[in-house]
Amino acid sequence: QVQLVESGGGLVQAGGSLRLSCAASGRTFSSYAMGWFRQAPGKEREFVAFISWSGGSTHYVDSVKGRFTISRDNAKNTVLLQMNSLKPEDTAVYYCAATAQRIGLYSRPNEYDYWGQGTEVTVSS
Repeated sequence: QVQLVESGGGLVQAGGSLRLSCAASGRTFSSYAMGWFRQAPGKEREFVAFISWSGGSTHYVDSVKGRFTISRDNAKNTVLLQMNSLKPEDTAVYYCAATAQRIGLYSRPNEYDYWGQGTEVTVSS
C-alpha cells in the first residue's frame, strides 16, 4: 500500500511558477513508477508527466515539455513537479499517482494503482 499526499498548489499569474510535491508513505516507494495527472473542470483526467522508479526515465505530455520537470527523491519518498511559464490552460486539479509496473512508460490513468487527493492549481491571465 502506498498513500500519496500532494501539496504546493495555489493561484499564480500567467508566466509564473509553482512546485508541486507528492509525499508517499511506505518503505517501498522506490519500487513504484510515478506520474502526475491533471483534471480541469468538465474535462477528463489528463496525463502530465511520468518518472520511472529509478528516476532515470521521464516523459511529458507535449503541452508541458520544456516548461515542467518531474523529479523524485527516493530517500525522502517524494516526487516533485516543477512548473514554469504557467499558462491559464494549465489550470486544473493536479494528482500524483503510483504504479507498481516497473517496465515501460505509463500515461493512462487505469495503469496506476494509487492516487493522491489532488492539489488545485489556478493560473490567471
